[in-house]
Amino acid sequence: MASINNFTHFAPELHIPNGTLNIDFYTEFGATQHFCFRNEDGSIHVAEFEIDGAIFHVHETMHGALEPISAKGVTTVIGLFVPDVEEIMEKALQAGAILINATTDHDYGYRQGMFKDPFGHFWQIQKKI
Repeated sequence: MASINNFTHFAPELHIPNGTLNIDFYTEFGATQHFCFRNEDGSIHVAEFEIDGAIFHVHETMHGALEPISAKGVTTVIGLFVPDVEEIMEKALQAGAILINATTDHDYGYRQGMFKDPFGHFWQIQKKI
């Protein structure tokens, strides 16, 4: 696999409430944690995760940004292309995600399912069919 530094890619930053102590959901649904920096009180400052080469960050809110819970709704949808949609959906649900849309084949050529993670972020798990 080519180094992540050798190509352009997106790395979404998911904001979580300040004071959050546990972000185990992400590793429980299959992400690998690269690092996690904590504040003096033990709460999460920033963590980096990877799912099959796709990097994302989980960060406490800053600069007036809102996370989905305090914003009272979805702030963005994270689209994640994977080889096996059902596998990732099942891992997420077992780890505590809430099912939004069951896995379905769509006329536009994608197989997709959607869940909401414990912090209110919507993830659309998908592959081209």
